[in-house]
Amino acid sequence: MNLLLLTAAQITDNVATINGRQLEHLLKVQRAEIGDSVRVGLVNGLMGQAIITTLDTQQASLHIILNTPPPAITPLTLILALPRPKMLRRSLQTIAAMGVKTLYLINSSRVEKSFWQTPLLAPEALEEQLLLGLEQAKDTLMPEIHLRKLFKPFVEDELTEIIQGSQALVAHPITDVPCPINCSAPVTLAIGPEGGFIPYEIEKLNQAGFESVHLGPRILRVENAVPALISRLFPA
Repeated sequence: MNLLLLTAAQITDNVATINGRQLEHLLKVQRAEIGDSVRVGLVNGLMGQAIITTLDTQQASLHIILNTPPPAITPLTLILALPRPKMLRRSLQTIAAMGVKTLYLINSSRVEKSFWQTPLLAPEALEEQLLLGLEQAKDTLMPEIHLRKLFKPFVEDELTEIIQGSQALVAHPITDVPCPINCSAPVTLAIGPEGGFIPYEIEKLNQAGFESVHLGPRILRVENAVPALISRLFPA
């Protein structure tokens, strides 16, 4: 945790009260004491510093000063075929940490139906993973996640509007076009499930305006492909 992320409900008159996981991190990881300064941020707000004014095993109080904007947004809309639950957890943290603010989790032929039943898709579970990514990256802006369980209606009815004003790309190993590097304009990127999108899905995405691009001859897991593609499109 490189940034202690606070909600508005935790703050009264510039004093934040923390407990639970956040308090445990202060005590066991940071080994904080009264008077210490810690980095803090308000969810969807500014970042800054806080001084610990009270601290025990039940809760801590911090006097906060928020005066620094969060990092710039990565101009990427990510469309991701729903991964298996364990991979989804890691991918969400990575996506949030790398500055992506709009994510569509979609269905695909190779997405198992059981994946849509995972408790990880509950709003509070999604938020938990996103917060972990934001804390790691020292960011405060919460990504928006949209769930789309039907591939064809999503592609035919929504994608045209979603990709407006952006370069639309789909990661696909069977193409001669390498993924572009260091993009200067917004990008909409589609990443398939393990094994990739099936030919029909690639055809529908191409018809919607997506260009197929590759990362090379190696087939990566979703959790590896996500950071590799984002880093290539928008180097730090």
